[in-house]
Order: sequence, then C-alpha cells, then structure tokens
Amino acid sequence: MPADHEHPHPHDDPHAPLKAGERALRIGIGGPVGSGKTALVAALCRTLAGELNLAVVTNDIYTTEDADFLLRNGVLPADRIKAVETGCCPHTAIRDDISANLDAVEDLEADLGPLDLVLVESGGDNLTATFSKGLVDRQIFVVDVAGGDKVPRKGGPGVTTADLLVINKTDLAPLVGADLSVMARDAGARRGDLPTVFLSLVEDPSAKAVADWVRGLRAA
Repeated sequence: MPADHEHPHPHDDPHAPLKAGERALRIGIGGPVGSGKTALVAALCRTLAGELNLAVVTNDIYTTEDADFLLRNGVLPADRIKAVETGCCPHTAIRDDISANLDAVEDLEADLGPLDLVLVESGGDNLTATFSKGLVDRQIFVVDVAGGDKVPRKGGPGVTTADLLVINKTDLAPLVGADLSVMARDAGARRGDLPTVFLSLVEDPSAKAVADWVRGLRAA
C-alpha cells in the first residue's frame, strides 16, 4: 500500500481528526454576529503571545474586517494573521469545505515555522455552527447576553457540542434583563459536563478563564 494511503493528509478527508502532537494546537472560535468573537481572539492574543508562538486565521464573507481589527489593535504582527474571504455561508468554510481555511493555517505554519497555537475565527453564524475536526482540534462557541437569557436553552450544535461555551458581555446583563443564573442552569442542562465560562472583557480584558483553558489544552 502506498505510504500516502497509510498516513492520510488532512486535505484528503476534511472530517478526519488531526494529530495535535505533530503540529500546532488548532482552536476554532465560532458564534453569532456581534457575540464578541474577534474581541475574544484579540484578548487571547494579548494574553498568550508572550508565552506561546501563535497565529490567527479570520473568516468574513466578503471582507477582511476581522483581520483588519486585529491588525489595527496590534495584537500580533501582520505576518501572523491571515484573512479568509469565504464568499459563502460561514459554516460551509469551517465545516463542509474547509480547504481555504486549511490552506491558510498551513501557509502560516510554513511561513512562521513550528507554532504552538493557531486560532481560527469563524464568520458570524448561528447556533448550528460547528468546525470540522479536520480543521481544528477543539472549538469554542461564543454567545452574548444581549441575545437574552434564553440562548443556552435554545441549544443547537454550537451550544451543546463546543468544547467550551463562552457566555460573553456579562456586564450588559442588568441592561438587557438577562438572568445569568438562568443561563448557567440552562447551559449545564444542555452541555452536561462540558465547561461554560461567563466573561466580560470590560471587567477582564485578559479573558483569563479562557486563556487558562487554552493553557490546559497545551499542557495536556
């Protein structure tokens, strides 16, 4: 049997699990428009760049807006950020046809040498958004309290299956009438033992709880 059949390349099967020990840990960050994905990516870059060799891939449908935000804020050097213009529904590019994102990740690894961590930010999607295991090793799903405390109860694969659920913008809860205890209860009911983090980047600009979760993955 040919050697390339013994060791399939990720391009051959976009849903095949990747071996994290052989290259950078890849974490997908998804969630609805406005939930705070890009702000979370920026916070993680600021917090982890001094200890991990990392890079970022962003997704937008027709623009490079998220990558431009990261560049304007100087969270990483420009050569560590790649933008993918999906031209299609965001979940298609992270779940169904991952070739553009996979190429961007592999280009970063080729240009920068061995990396510790690559963050792949999805374009804004809905509660059904999930990442192919051929693209990322773990996935974070971000929702925010402005959508109401019913969001975790609505479920959907993004909420129920993500390795980490981030309920973001908790500082807004009193302003929008969202009950964080209800969100915690419903997230637990939907997710079982999978972890949920409540976050306010206004109060914790380092996103410490999420950064610590990433550190735990690296240590493992």
